[in-house]
Amino acid sequence: MRILLVEDDPEMATVLGCALSAADIIVDHAPTIDVAAASITVASYDAVLLDRGLPDGDGLGFLADLRGTSRDTPVIILTARGDVADRIDGLDAGADDYMAKPFSTEELLARLRAVQRRPSALSPSTIRAGRLVFDMGERVAMIGDTPLNLPRRELLLLEVLVRRLGRTVQRAFIEDAVYGFEDEIQSNSLDAHVSRLRRKLAEGAAGVEIHGIRGVGYLLKPS
Repeated sequence: MRILLVEDDPEMATVLGCALSAADIIVDHAPTIDVAAASITVASYDAVLLDRGLPDGDGLGFLADLRGTSRDTPVIILTARGDVADRIDGLDAGADDYMAKPFSTEELLARLRAVQRRPSALSPSTIRAGRLVFDMGERVAMIGDTPLNLPRRELLLLEVLVRRLGRTVQRAFIEDAVYGFEDEIQSNSLDAHVSRLRRKLAEGAAGVEIHGIRGVGYLLKPS
């Protein structure tokens, strides 16, 4: 999962960033609406965590612009404005959830999982291919009844390939999903992750294979 954290408080951003990263989530931080607007145009996010009191305006303005472009990215508002009227304004503006500060990071993670489980016309909540089962809401991969325990990068790699099962995924798109803006990407990093994931799928007899498409990217399909 990759999320955009729109938060101007450096301390809050650091605490949330560390907690989310520990949960194997890629975090891009935007301290202003302008940075958030630029980020959303160059990266694909599974969710947005949005503060309201930002230096360049109310976060609801950014939310309105986001919904105006027909993007259905889940948005959870995180704000000190916890009155009922404020919650109603946020939800009516298009937010999927609303949390008043202070809150526990455990609850935030649970709410992120919840919005990911919500049905979408674009993708099913669980994808099966061969013996591989990927639960998009819980972000859990199984081979048959056996959990496929993967480090963060390999899990993100498998997720982006599973979402586009049977289709070639461009290398740049995969890197965008697996790495954050501040990550340093070595020239062979993605290839190394693919190699390790490919081996684990083969060892588990997952019934799917990752195929490299020279000069383009990678393709996951049943073997």
